[in-house]
Amino acid sequence: MVPTVEWKQDRVVILDQSALPGEVRFLKCETYQDVAEAIRNLKVRGAPAIGVTAALGIALGARQYAETHIEGFLQFMEQVCHTLASTRPTAVNLFWAVDRMKRVLAKASLTSVQDMQKQLQEESLAILEEDIRVNRNIGKFGSAVIRDQDHILTHCNAGALATAGYGTALGVIRAAWGQGKKIRVYADETRPVLQGARLTAWELQQDGIPVTLITDNAAGALMKQHRIQCCVVGADRIAANGDVANKIGTYSVAVLANAHGIPFYVAAPSSTIDMQTPDGDGIPIEERSPTEVTSLYGERSIAPENIEVWNPAFDVTPAGLITGIITERGIFSPNDLKENFPGNLS
Repeated sequence: MVPTVEWKQDRVVILDQSALPGEVRFLKCETYQDVAEAIRNLKVRGAPAIGVTAALGIALGARQYAETHIEGFLQFMEQVCHTLASTRPTAVNLFWAVDRMKRVLAKASLTSVQDMQKQLQEESLAILEEDIRVNRNIGKFGSAVIRDQDHILTHCNAGALATAGYGTALGVIRAAWGQGKKIRVYADETRPVLQGARLTAWELQQDGIPVTLITDNAAGALMKQHRIQCCVVGADRIAANGDVANKIGTYSVAVLANAHGIPFYVAAPSSTIDMQTPDGDGIPIEERSPTEVTSLYGERSIAPENIEVWNPAFDVTPAGLITGIITERGIFSPNDLKENFPGNLS
């Protein structure tokens, strides 16, 4: 797997996902502002990857502070954390990671700036390594729902590229493939930014896992022909009642799966479960630039000038349409989250 994000030579190195699949290009972020810009502009994307990258960005920001005064350092770090937390509103892993780094900063009165810089770097790397470990566990549990010869539909990209490594929805698929199950993946193209076409299809090709790319509006026809046995997607935020925010179009896939009696699973780490948000109505939905819809890569126009555009990045799938939520701790019914993840309330 090509690393999504790394800490190298006191810099945050990010795989530029906006260049895929045509070019494998890396961004070397020298400042926390560079990291924030990379998150904001989808150079790195996917809820777990955003969280990991933000943590590394905070560690990088800490190294930018050249003084030794702890009070000045803490004031500076407040701005660093605020800047990174404000990059994307929907992915709760971002806020989870920032809060975790803030807990390290809360110990600052007991130590020096240099020690804090070291501790923040160590914590960010721990978050990165933990993400990969968690994803492998998601794959281990999730592979049980995949049968030999299954055709699996996925939407957007919830693979190694959306995480620090291995992936959530694609982690489930990777684990099933690794067990010798002969499977095929159908990947929705995922308009308007085409994460399914550019990223999921590319990633599965790299692993040699059979994949067929389809347009978003072809999923229903495949289901009607009994060519899909299971749907597995990722998540950017899961509310306390089990409602799930994921890439726009996920809700449509869930409705189609329900109409055809096809199981619909969500794969996500427990850090994506937001017990502070009672249901999907409380999840903030990011709206992005109209140019994502009216043009291809901001270059070739495919719509009339000055056309009105609605471009939400995510939609919410109600818990009642979800067969199960696959986490690093097992597979749970959406109704069982409160009982099994009470720690997410803190």
